[in-house]
Amino acid sequence: MTTNETTAAPARLDYARTVPKVFRAMIALDAAAREGLDPALVELVQLRTSQLNGCAYCLDMHARDARKAGESDERIYLLPVWHDAPAGVYSERERAALALAEEITAIGGGVSDAVYARAAAHFEDEELAHLISVCFTINTWNRINVTTHKTPGTP
Repeated sequence: MTTNETTAAPARLDYARTVPKVFRAMIALDAAAREGLDPALVELVQLRTSQLNGCAYCLDMHARDARKAGESDERIYLLPVWHDAPAGVYSERERAALALAEEITAIGGGVSDAVYARAAAHFEDEELAHLISVCFTINTWNRINVTTHKTPGTP
């Protein structure tokens, strides 16, 4: 193997098959978290969180789902650098959601008052609670899939 070649990590246990009750509970939690939120916004948040967590499986799945929800390639490609994206690419509401998702994902320092206030200014309490829920469910999915080496494109 040359220095430019890499090998995929071997798959580990099949989480859904091994703990179906927990898996079904995660599916239900994920569905409940999304209620009332714009599907395209949910996909942007899930994509950005998956980028931060290095979850190839979720990146693949949510990029596909984002396109189905109407997201453009430009917005998907610029997501890692959304802070520096040209004005108008992401709305202030989306920027607030992405900032919150990033701080929830990098929880070490907590969520700053400024980022929380920014999100609260763009989302009603119930929407904000759902957005926070989407952030913690995608972080959990990322951890499951990274731990088990879930292969992108597989069911």
